[in-house]
Amino acid sequence: MDDGITIVLDSTDMLSGVCGANDGNLKVMEGSLGGRIAARGNEIRFEGADEAGIRHFKTMMDTLVAAVREGESPSTEYVEALAGTLVSGETEGAQLQPDAPLSGENALSGESDPFRDAMIQIPQGFHRVYPRGKNQAAYIQGMRSCDIAFCVGPAGTGKTYLAIAEALRLVLSKKVRKLVLTRPVVEAGENLGFLPGDLTQKINPYLRPLYDAMESLIPYDIIHRMEETRAIEIAPLAYMRGRSLNDCAVILDEAQNTTKEQMKMFLTRIGREARAVITGDATQIDLPRRTDSGLLHAVEILKNIEGIHFSFLHTADVVRNPLIKKIIQAYNEKEG
Repeated sequence: MDDGITIVLDSTDMLSGVCGANDGNLKVMEGSLGGRIAARGNEIRFEGADEAGIRHFKTMMDTLVAAVREGESPSTEYVEALAGTLVSGETEGAQLQPDAPLSGENALSGESDPFRDAMIQIPQGFHRVYPRGKNQAAYIQGMRSCDIAFCVGPAGTGKTYLAIAEALRLVLSKKVRKLVLTRPVVEAGENLGFLPGDLTQKINPYLRPLYDAMESLIPYDIIHRMEETRAIEIAPLAYMRGRSLNDCAVILDEAQNTTKEQMKMFLTRIGREARAVITGDATQIDLPRRTDSGLLHAVEILKNIEGIHFSFLHTADVVRNPLIKKIIQAYNEKEG
């Protein structure tokens, strides 16, 4: 156990910005790093942790100080994202590539901070959305730099949540005209039978996870208004044929349950000024036996096409609940 470290800040204003409202940022750091943090005057003292914890604390403090000096007020969400990456041991290197480590430390020497660069600010949203690690940051950058982005990963890694957040940012900042939500209608191991209502009501249960994500990001009255003005469109995948999706953000969720023919049909619907994100989990394919997944097929044959981004999230990227990582690992070990 190390003796601890004391950080001396330039002023009490700097201290206030680093600590956050009601010392919220310090509480997040304590919960992530262990140890005890105390602020007094213009000093912050950290003790009761091992050498790695102290090293991570210094990196986080340097990052927060750099953000405050640039006129920002770091939020607890930002600190949680930074802490999650550092505690995972991803503290070496600076290149923000899909499988390269992400460093908060490099962002502190005057260079750009990859967490803040990949931050999603949704107009009228509840809060800023920060990536929870290098792979999520690369995923966000891929959605912004390419017209078509694939994201493959297990449950709880934020693939759908980040896609919805980025799509809402585009629509509500008027970068695109509307948000189109679609997914294959494939039941996960049980027959739900006939669903009453019109087309929208029939498909709604399948798209509920997408609405859950939206409701956690923006007020419901905004979602309702977008539905009334058709800024949100629900489009069953089977009804996509013959359409041209222009000037919109399109999300194809649960893409592991598309057939090869459905995936080809969907990808060829993407029109001018459109952004498409395709998400899926290769371990949860519910297609009939001997039916190849359109997602896996597309990843293989499109991997060398410029302008299409591929992100691969792993068990280490799970952010939904710490238990989810253990559950996925247990199933992988059993099935392996």
